[in-house]
Amino acid sequence: MNMTNIVLTTGAAGGGIESILGLVLPLGLMFGLMYFLLIRPQRKKEKKLREQISAMVVGDNVVTIGGIVGRVVNIKDDEVTISTSVANTLVTFKKTAVNTVVKPVTE
Repeated sequence: MNMTNIVLTTGAAGGGIESILGLVLPLGLMFGLMYFLLIRPQRKKEKKLREQISAMVVGDNVVTIGGIVGRVVNIKDDEVTISTSVANTLVTFKKTAVNTVVKPVTE
């Protein structure tokens, strides 16, 4: 029993690099997994939305982050004016408030 304690003690003291690697490797793998499952898809989605907003033209339908749906009637710098109802109510938003851009179907 005394010999077992000595072997365990010397075995633990000899693995300095291996013990550090044993701690760092799982953390690195978890970060890598989180990057590929969470961060990367979100960045792709944001990039696609930025491209849609920059390609937005008068006549496109948009949905804002507040849920307001309308047709673009004017684009000026970083602002978008949309017509939101049958009464042609005009509302102006910042481009960052646009959540979805839907191109009209042309037949």
